[in-house]
Amino acid sequence: MQVPPQYAIFPVIDATMNGTSAVLLLIGRSYIKRGQMAAHRAFMIAALISSSIFLSCYLYYHFHVGSVHFQGHGIWRPIYFTILISHVILAAVIVPMIIITLTRALRERFDKHRRIARWTFPLWMYVSVTGVIVYVMLYLIFGT
Repeated sequence: MQVPPQYAIFPVIDATMNGTSAVLLLIGRSYIKRGQMAAHRAFMIAALISSSIFLSCYLYYHFHVGSVHFQGHGIWRPIYFTILISHVILAAVIVPMIIITLTRALRERFDKHRRIARWTFPLWMYVSVTGVIVYVMLYLIFGT
């Protein structure tokens, strides 16, 4: 499927926001490991904003363009769909986890925040990184 020109920038924005989220998450995590709570909070909120921009652009794009079919063949199809399916499932799971993790931090319930953040961080990282991988495979490597 050929993406209409007025929407062609959206997959690039989506991948950029996912990649940005991953980088911000890594930096934010490094700050809390060093006990720098204010910097940690700033980077994690920035990661949330980046992920929110991604989600808004993603929904807008797919509302207007619909589904984009994977053009790869052979071994690449099961690889792509394994990554895509795990990405989509975990993307749905991670949204409430992020909200709970953020809420606990903002309410200064740091004991509960840490307990869920141990799960939220790696899942959010996975979703962010696999979002970029899906983009690369769908639009750059096997795109038309």
